[in-house]
Amino acid sequence: QDPSDQRITHWMRSRTCLETQPAPAIMEPTMSDRIFLVSDDDTLKPMDAAPYAKEDVLQRLLERYPDLLAGEQVDPEDPRRWLLIKREAGIEHRGDDAHAWRLDHLFLDQDGVPTLVETKIAENPELRRKVVGQMLDYAANICEAWSVERIRTEFESTCEQADRPSDDTLREHLTSEDADGDLIDDEAIERFWMSVKTNLEAGRLRLVFVADHIPSSLLRIVEFLN
Repeated sequence: QDPSDQRITHWMRSRTCLETQPAPAIMEPTMSDRIFLVSDDDTLKPMDAAPYAKEDVLQRLLERYPDLLAGEQVDPEDPRRWLLIKREAGIEHRGDDAHAWRLDHLFLDQDGVPTLVETKIAENPELRRKVVGQMLDYAANICEAWSVERIRTEFESTCEQADRPSDDTLREHLTSEDADGDLIDDEAIERFWMSVKTNLEAGRLRLVFVADHIPSSLLRIVEFLN
């Protein structure tokens, strides 16, 4: 579900959308959809499904390959593209009961919609109701704790750590596959960051749970909140 979908009900006076997505490459395959690897000696080896040993493995996969979030499932007509802002993004609550959390991943899509991603493996008991409370804490506080200036700074820092030019990375993110070579100029980049600012101020967010198994109890809560 896309945040612009009119079927999404208003929550906390914002257009916040929650989604669940199965983690990549761990669903039990059938004979018709098994994955095989052609090895160097030209033999065919079946790839057997296995659970993730640690959540860090899944988190590193999403950090390195954001397209695993399957943007075409969010919007088939205009598949979402993901720009990693920060992994382990700190979110602070500044009230009389000050508190701080760490969001697994903060992404932006090509329309500047902040996308909050929380990963859990099936063995983690927090995968059920507790993870929903965590995500709502993140969503309720990120608009106050994170300004567009902070997002830009963290994005530039993430690119620097990966030894990638931030300007080139952003231009690639904003360039669609059917853009016919159109150049993304500085004005388009500033419009993008203005969209991010607008979305933050409006509380327009996308919340995504990623796990190797989505329990029915979590799925029911997400469907109810949507």
